[in-house]
Amino acid sequence: MSKKITIYTADNCPYCTRAKALLQQKGVTFEEIRMSWGDEKAWADAQARSGMKTVPQIFIGEKCVGGYTDLAALEEKGELDALLGR
Repeated sequence: MSKKITIYTADNCPYCTRAKALLQQKGVTFEEIRMSWGDEKAWADAQARSGMKTVPQIFIGEKCVGGYTDLAALEEKGELDALLGR
């Protein structure tokens, strides 16, 4: 069973673009939560959830897998599909 994927992003973020492209390439649907750079509450909420201060922040189910480089590393090691529930 597929797990819900959530990705926190911000405008003009190349790593956000790469993360979304990787997920789209895998045929995964995801919820994108766009945060504006000046929205301190949204950033604080995202940081409280993930422990991260940067974007993208990628969640598979309730698990934060990190950012783009973490997502790409999971794909490279062949572990991403299992996390996605495939």
